[in-house]
Amino acid sequence: MLPEVTATRYVTPLREGGSLPGLLEADDLGTYVTKFTGAGQGRKTLVAEVICGGLARSLGLRVPELVGVRVDPVLGRAEPDEEVQDLLRASGGLNLGMDFLPGALGFDPLAFRVDPVEAGRVVWFDALVGNMDRSWRNPNLLVWHGELWLIDHGACLIWHHNWPGATTAAARPYDASDHALAPFAPDVAAAAAELGPRVTPELLDGCAAQVPDVWLADEPGFDGPDAVRRAYTGVLAERAAGVHERITLGPPSVPRPSRAPGWLTGRPDERTGDAR
Repeated sequence: MLPEVTATRYVTPLREGGSLPGLLEADDLGTYVTKFTGAGQGRKTLVAEVICGGLARSLGLRVPELVGVRVDPVLGRAEPDEEVQDLLRASGGLNLGMDFLPGALGFDPLAFRVDPVEAGRVVWFDALVGNMDRSWRNPNLLVWHGELWLIDHGACLIWHHNWPGATTAAARPYDASDHALAPFAPDVAAAAAELGPRVTPELLDGCAAQVPDVWLADEPGFDGPDAVRRAYTGVLAERAAGVHERITLGPPSVPRPSRAPGWLTGRPDERTGDAR
């Protein structure tokens, strides 16, 4: 299970995300970007964060440390913002915290180059978990101490919102044309050869085991949290075997979506067909 801390102070809301995460201090003297069970997206967002974050770290990708954050609703009493008050009142108990990376910068493809090997590993991982939320529009990438960090995986594993249809998720294609790292010639084949064999049922079981029971309880169609965990493992294990064959890197969805190197080359661009 996740390590747990207790929130001692609500510092500030982070309004970049639709779920209104907040920056909280905790009794271990750490500071955490916290996502709340009372937010509109619900607990499945937190489940996706835990499974995907644990899997990414197991594969050598950088994701901030995750912890369970115990929140007492009384923290909201001193907040002047009614939206924050309502959110904290609705989120008593266990929530999800991500280690705050002080001084981290948002990823800028013009300022930070990514080599094809690392780009391929991120694209392959995102294809595995069905991450459609790492595009040039919203990279969900940070640069901290000169290294690339992955954040915000709450929109992944979208099939867990409709478990009866989850069996088809293993064969679902992944269009990486608008991926934030598409301009860097991601070496997906090398990533598949390196990472695919490592995504075993045992590894996935360990990632799913980190999810607190309370976030998996009362899931329709399952007889308990362990059954839900096995369902996550089953879909991801099947998908890992051949997901690289279903990744496409075609033209971006709109002309000149970014001034990143691969989309601004000074010559006719094979991705869009027009001159740069």
